[in-house]
Amino acid sequence: MTNTANHGESVELNNPLEEFQETLKEAISYLNYPKEVFEFLKKPMRFLEVIKMDDGTTQIFQGYRAQHNDATGPTKGGIRFHPDVTAEEVKALAGWMSLKCGITDLPYGGAKGGIVCEPRNMSLSELQRLSRGYVRAVSQIVGPTKDIPAPDMYTNSQIMAWMLDEYDHIREFDSPGFITGKPLVLGGSEGRETATSKGVLYTIQLVSEIKNIPITGMRVIIQGFGNVGSYLAEYLHELGAKVVGVSDALGALYDPQGLDIPYLMENRDSFGVVTTLYNDTISNQELLEKECDILIPAAIGGVITRENAERLQCQIVIEAANGPTSKEAIQILDKKGIMVVPDILANSGGVIVSYFEWCQNNQGYYWPAALVDERLKEKMTESFLNIVHTADKFGTNLKVAAYIQGIRKIVEASRLRGWFEF
Repeated sequence: MTNTANHGESVELNNPLEEFQETLKEAISYLNYPKEVFEFLKKPMRFLEVIKMDDGTTQIFQGYRAQHNDATGPTKGGIRFHPDVTAEEVKALAGWMSLKCGITDLPYGGAKGGIVCEPRNMSLSELQRLSRGYVRAVSQIVGPTKDIPAPDMYTNSQIMAWMLDEYDHIREFDSPGFITGKPLVLGGSEGRETATSKGVLYTIQLVSEIKNIPITGMRVIIQGFGNVGSYLAEYLHELGAKVVGVSDALGALYDPQGLDIPYLMENRDSFGVVTTLYNDTISNQELLEKECDILIPAAIGGVITRENAERLQCQIVIEAANGPTSKEAIQILDKKGIMVVPDILANSGGVIVSYFEWCQNNQGYYWPAALVDERLKEKMTESFLNIVHTADKFGTNLKVAAYIQGIRKIVEASRLRGWFEF
């Protein structure tokens, strides 16, 4: 996927919405759907931009909420606080969430939200005012039967609690199903905080069987040591894998003999920063190109591109982050024989357990952690095997197969509603 510059140079796209649309178009071509399907799915059905949230001082923040498609049910998706949030990114993330829900057979469409801010430089009181202001701005288009938010990058259960409280004050009744990823005492689910990491872990276990790479002794690099990356490192370490590299926003650590994961878990800060504990660090980019069995980008999007894909020294890439690998990079990795397990499958554990939380809120009956993990593993296993089967059937890589699998449910629901005629 390229754009052509004035001098005939091939320029790789770095717009996440265009990346989403290009792979969507390719997947639709395998299904023989009319061109109207692509036009309908390429952008969110609704997109709200808000700019009237203040932190109690003088700064004004820009926020977004995108709802991609609600043919199968209410929309669902996280809210991220990050200085690099853009409208195009939020729209792409909402589309990816629709596909995740289709892949995992959840009764949701996709949504996403974000606020352009630097939460690492904000006090708790500033974060609370910002969180409440966001809910006031989007309150007319969200709700337990409309659009259910959840945590994402640099948001957590405390922020979800503030948002829940603000929504309850606006609606004047208790509505725990409005938001997921809440603290347990406010109706959260056992296993939600670690759900994405557990989902990635179950994916790794399935891949290890297919590729015949035992987890014991497996060399793993995890780019990103936030909520997803840190818990994943801990689980893999406990199973006997050798986590040889991790990174945070400031740099990366690499040791071919394996890092001391328990020490890093104990000493990381609230944003997952661990490189400040050491003098001998490398860059995130250098870490990606180190030798390992499995490379797991678990931080931000767009880190594996055509510029560095040829230099990767892994057997498998598992996308724990959203959109970390460009379409051109995947084509290069395909030629190198490197399997890429796509984000919309690998990191779907979060939305699966968010669905479990929503079900528990609606029922008023809460499940033990063992039951949550059991049902999560069932969902991840079924979804993985379906995508492998689809890839074999259509002769595609796992990324395109995942799109094919995710699109089908959305299109069928839209057709039955009368939105399409074919």
